[in-house]
Order: sequence, then structure tokens, then C-alpha cells
Amino acid sequence: MVVLTGEMILEFLETLENHIRELRTSIDMESVGKLIESIVSSRSIFIMGAGRSGFVAKSFAMRLMHLGYNVYVVGETTTPKIKKDDLLITISGSGETSSVVNITMKAKSMVGSKIAVITSSPNSSLAKMSDVVVVIKGKVKTEKDDRISKLAPLGTMFELTSMIFLDALVAELLNIKGLTEDNLKEKHAILE
Repeated sequence: MVVLTGEMILEFLETLENHIRELRTSIDMESVGKLIESIVSSRSIFIMGAGRSGFVAKSFAMRLMHLGYNVYVVGETTTPKIKKDDLLITISGSGETSSVVNITMKAKSMVGSKIAVITSSPNSSLAKMSDVVVVIKGKVKTEKDDRISKLAPLGTMFELTSMIFLDALVAELLNIKGLTEDNLKEKHAILE
């Protein structure tokens, strides 16, 4: 029989709370402003990430669709060709995920699309080729931190913090567009 002490759960929640508090004071609002401007001024928005960062990307794409943006998830069968007036937003803690780097390179060099990255690694390959870099501190898979590794293995802190940041960004965009939750409900899926 498993004996539940709850110790790890409470420690995880405290660690996440502290991590979010640190994000609140460390986020570069100038970069966030550039990301918002890029979203607002783009014809279409393409979003991608791999693995769990991909789930974060899909969640953000859904919210942008609810806000009325023309948005696509890279890799889906209904995603059209990206064009010069479009924005590609990539989400990658390491900024080195090969599939994401390769696709981003293609969008940048072949098409000339604007590139934004959400990453923990401001000196990564993705960051170096991006027009907008928003740094979300989080332990990436390659770092060694025994305490965090035991509580939140691999990229968990980056993924959770990115999700929270992007939901905060949605709130800002909701305000900028003068929309309400009722406006979002008009685009919410009913075929589910």
C-alpha cells in the first residue's frame, strides 16, 4: 500500500509559486511588447513547439483563435504555407530542438517571415535567428539541479511557466482588443 504524505506535492506547488513570482519580476516587458506588436500586426500567426512545449503551443493557438486571430499550428494537415507578412512563434526551453530549429530556419531564410521565440535560452540557435525573444526562466532538460529534477523533471518548469505567461498574454490581448469572455465563447468549439 502506498503511503501518501503529500510532502512532494506541497514542495512542488511551493517551488512553482516561487518560480512564477520570480517570472513576474524578471520578465522583460519590452520583449513582451514586441511580441504583442508582432501578433497584432501579422496577417497570420503560425505556432509550433515539440513535445510538451507543443501542447503549450496548441493551447496558445486556441486562445488566439478565440481572440479572432488567423492562427495555425505548424504540422497540422490544414496548415497553409507561411508567407512574408506572417509570424512564426516557436516555444522551446532549450531553443535547440532540431525539428523546431529547422522549420524556423526555413521560415526565416526561404520566406522571410517574422520569428518570435519563447525560450529559457537567450543564446540558443532559435533565439539567434528570432526577431523577438521572450525569455521564460525554467530548468531545461540539459541543466543539473537535483531538487528541481526530483520535483519537476526535464522541461516541466519551463512548460508550466510558459503556459501561465501565455495565458497572461491572452488577457493583455483581450484587453487591447476590448473583448470580453462572451466574445471568446462565440468562437469556442461546440463539436467536442
